[in-house]
Amino acid sequence: MSTFTFVTVPQIITGPGCIAKLSELASAKLGPRVMVVSDDGVVKAGLVQPALTSLSHGGAEVSIFTGVVADPPETVVHAAVAQAISFDATGVLGIGGGSSLDVAKLVALLGKSGEALADIYGVGKVRGQRLPLVLVPTTAGTGSEVTPISIVTTGAYEKKGVVSSVLLPDVALLDAELTVGLPSAVTAATGIDAMVHAIEAFTSASANNNPVSRSLAKEALRLLGANIEIAVTNGVDLAARQAMLIGAMLAGQAFANSPVAAVHALAYPIGARYHVPHGLSNSLVLPHVLRFNATVCGGAYAELAPCLFPHLEPASQIERLSHFIEGLATLPVRLNLPTRLRDVGIPGDDLPLLAANAMEQTRLLVNNPRTMSQSDATRIYEAAW
Repeated sequence: MSTFTFVTVPQIITGPGCIAKLSELASAKLGPRVMVVSDDGVVKAGLVQPALTSLSHGGAEVSIFTGVVADPPETVVHAAVAQAISFDATGVLGIGGGSSLDVAKLVALLGKSGEALADIYGVGKVRGQRLPLVLVPTTAGTGSEVTPISIVTTGAYEKKGVVSSVLLPDVALLDAELTVGLPSAVTAATGIDAMVHAIEAFTSASANNNPVSRSLAKEALRLLGANIEIAVTNGVDLAARQAMLIGAMLAGQAFANSPVAAVHALAYPIGARYHVPHGLSNSLVLPHVLRFNATVCGGAYAELAPCLFPHLEPASQIERLSHFIEGLATLPVRLNLPTRLRDVGIPGDDLPLLAANAMEQTRLLVNNPRTMSQSDATRIYEAAW
């Protein structure tokens, strides 16, 4: 067995209503002055209030930053960090979707270390330490609550990542009650995002692809596959919602150690240029990247197939591979999501530009099981259009 490293958060708290545990965490982890990072939609939906009530019971003073937006630009990060420093925060609570959690990670880091954001893009560039950090997802998708990664939009159309184990929070708290009001389309897209994390972690060409990540990826897919349609069609089913949160978290733990690849590389330019939500961007290109990769990792895809489609266990490898790819291609249809790039307003003339942008995602493409050229990326976008 090859040498590998596996890192994750030290504490995970799960279960409907577990947001009440913040009263204990306030004094034990976050300190007396807590900076809460979220977005306006999450606040208006009333999802932050239970956290504020719990923090108050723990005796904490709170400052709230609600300026996070999807695909957060550097200006949002700088504004949140400035507020945390002005408040003299002793700890940071991130609550919301992946964007809010990513910003919260950077607030915790830059609010203490004093590093410049521009200096820490890439892998292992962080040198300082962070403030205590607790992350609470309100979507079951990104797994950001257990990953050492924060994605920031730089310039007009480019995304960059800060990757460091320092960004892993002290506690990830998963409360299904905070996801009940999520629109069905968001539940669907974020759920597919989590599936992509598991699939790409399992097949990653990273030297750190490891048996722990692969085991987590399989269990993640089992939970996600069994519950995504229930969660989409019956949003108040707490058991399905909690299973989705756990599945997304397991997928996050998997890809945090065995990194994602070409699906994400091709999805990032779609989100950056056209502000298509990240999970939907992944969904739009997923089956086409799977078909491209199948020539070199078809056996791995066939191995994953029964996790999503348990009835395939006795089938041949070829049958399992075919059903895996086509089943994932038709899943967005069953979930009422757009399935073509043209459906989300992307002009056909822009596909070569998207391909050029995707080639800049070298941090991700290096992990793809099959080498991808710019012409390959163009053909994949054309198939998705």
